[in-house]
Amino acid sequence: MKRFLVFLLVATGCGGVGLVAQPFRLPTANHALFDPGGEERFFVGTVGKPWTSGTFGCVRSDGLQLHEGLDIRCLQRDGRGEPADPVVATADGVVVYFNTKPALSNYGKYIVLRHQVEGLEICSLYAHLSEIRPGLALGQYVHTGEVIARMGRTTNTRQGISRERAHVHFELNLLVNDRFAPWFRVRHPGERNDHGEWNGHNLLGFDPAQLLRSEATLGPKFSLVEHLRARKELCRVFVRRTNFPWLRRYGALVMPNPRAEKEGVAGYELALDFNGIAFQMIPRAAGEMRGPARFQLLSVNAAEAAAHGCRHLVVRRGNRWELGPKGEDLLDLLTF
Repeated sequence: MKRFLVFLLVATGCGGVGLVAQPFRLPTANHALFDPGGEERFFVGTVGKPWTSGTFGCVRSDGLQLHEGLDIRCLQRDGRGEPADPVVATADGVVVYFNTKPALSNYGKYIVLRHQVEGLEICSLYAHLSEIRPGLALGQYVHTGEVIARMGRTTNTRQGISRERAHVHFELNLLVNDRFAPWFRVRHPGERNDHGEWNGHNLLGFDPAQLLRSEATLGPKFSLVEHLRARKELCRVFVRRTNFPWLRRYGALVMPNPRAEKEGVAGYELALDFNGIAFQMIPRAAGEMRGPARFQLLSVNAAEAAAHGCRHLVVRRGNRWELGPKGEDLLDLLTF
């Protein structure tokens, strides 16, 4: 079993407990992710597909559909052949949401924890659970490795999840906007939102396997901020907003710009990855902004769009790149 480093707990200005460079850990006892050639013992693929369809990214429907987490294979089964693996907290954090009604989500029964790491708010999500630990309560603080649930195969999808494919779906996310619920009511009138701000559309995932392997390689030199800043760029956009939740929550990703500091900030240039994570934010002065549009597409990495275009944030029309409807929708939520 892999050994995990322990880092110092420190008090934060918010009156809570923060973590200095705290590493994450896997949410079950299955650690085959770290074994050479262990992927088939770790990931669960979709029906008739290889293990790669259980990884993070544009790995579903021949690359056209995003899978925003890891599907981790079970190791333990009960007498009926059902999964029995304990599911544990990936890091110290607070229980912010759980859904106990499988019919309300294709996640089935799921839990969301919130973590503070290097000044960043990270959310972990654990889905398809058979049982949430009795007594677990909203607002409760849990420690790294503490049991929070039992693996299962709950979901509301028509096909369901077979015993053979039993797994925990595990995500690491950044929260887009804590005003998601009012935004959703305005932008999607008549549509249901059973999960408030913990709706999956309000969580932007990044690859937990990539992070965990990087942690294992770098040890105490690992930095979550640097890990996020090193994301591959899909596109750059201007947004004509100077105060929005993502900016406040992920201020560690803001880059300096002396001109904007001197002349005043009129908006931000954002670098987005293929899933829409704004991993770099540069304040811009009015003289650096181009045109009056609320959102302006500045550049597109065509190779990244071809390799990882399943979110359709940008679209090509002839020789021109434009923000797609999903890209506009994301930026609207990001800056609401």
